[in-house]
Amino acid sequence: MSSFAKRLKEARLQAGLSQERLGVLAGIDEMSASARMNQYERGKHMPDISMVERLADVLKVPVAYFYIAEDDVASMLVGLYRLPQSERRQVAQLIAQYGEKK
Repeated sequence: MSSFAKRLKEARLQAGLSQERLGVLAGIDEMSASARMNQYERGKHMPDISMVERLADVLKVPVAYFYIAEDDVASMLVGLYRLPQSERRQVAQLIAQYGEKK
């Protein structure tokens, strides 16, 4: 299973959405939404970047989340993405300070 397929399924389940509902919310016709999402989650087909952007928007994750291989980094990225901008800056400063210590 590709990183994309794995992350898509994880994010969908975490959001509590069915494949069909996610597809419809991302702009896929209701008649084919479930089948297309199933193909994406199985890694049979890969959506184009505009569809990935719509899926990310619905799932409230950054687009990069779908392509990160490391689970811990993907989890941190989602956490950071969901923070208010002011808190993101604070986390970025902490990370920069931590990197300087090494």
